[in-house]
Amino acid sequence: MNARRSYLRFELIRTVRNRRVLIFSLVFPILIYLIIAAPNKGENNVSGTGISVPLYFMIGLAGFGTINAVLSSGSRIAAERSVGWNRQLRITPLTTREYFRAKIASSYLLAVVSLLALYVAGAAMGVRLPADRWIHMTWLILLGLIPFAALGILLGHLLTADSIGPAIGGTTALFAFLGGSWFPITGGGFIEHLAKLLPSYWVVQASRAGLGAPHPWTSEGWAVIAVWSVVLIALARRAYQRDTKRV
Repeated sequence: MNARRSYLRFELIRTVRNRRVLIFSLVFPILIYLIIAAPNKGENNVSGTGISVPLYFMIGLAGFGTINAVLSSGSRIAAERSVGWNRQLRITPLTTREYFRAKIASSYLLAVVSLLALYVAGAAMGVRLPADRWIHMTWLILLGLIPFAALGILLGHLLTADSIGPAIGGTTALFAFLGGSWFPITGGGFIEHLAKLLPSYWVVQASRAGLGAPHPWTSEGWAVIAVWSVVLIALARRAYQRDTKRV
């Protein structure tokens, strides 16, 4: 048990010490936010919605930043595989469940720090929300990240250290685009129907709780998150077990 706890602690400490991961997972979304929001800080009615620019883009980037943060675990896993670290785990008492627990915990650590940093930036830009909205928005976003945490592990076990970076960047951008991070997905056409089948759409909808939406997730949203989570966790588990059995 002590060895297993040590592995979890090791993963968490190593995550916060990885400067490259911190820069791309934390600093990049904040820079985007400040570049967009700061020049328009005084605008309080985006497209006639009555929403201020700092609040509108803080909510939009919350999904993008946290998805990017949890997917970044794939880069660390791919690097570990390149030096044979995963095969060494075979001779330890570490179980598949404990491995996943540590990897997901480290990716969620980055997501939480990224989210809090964005909240601080938003507050500095004048965003003010009731405490219940902050809490509602945060826990729904974190719940919606479960499939992306599994996807990060899966990509880390499928791709090489050289290819994982562009793959994660492209995956994040695609999910953010189709999920509505940059603009609302409306109109009822094919794009909206497709978006609602993706977990990123519901992560973005979760952030809409900051606008006061009492029930940002419908039953369809809960089902989409659940199905993607089950499928991606199963695929990631299989990929990890295949790697640790490889000679």
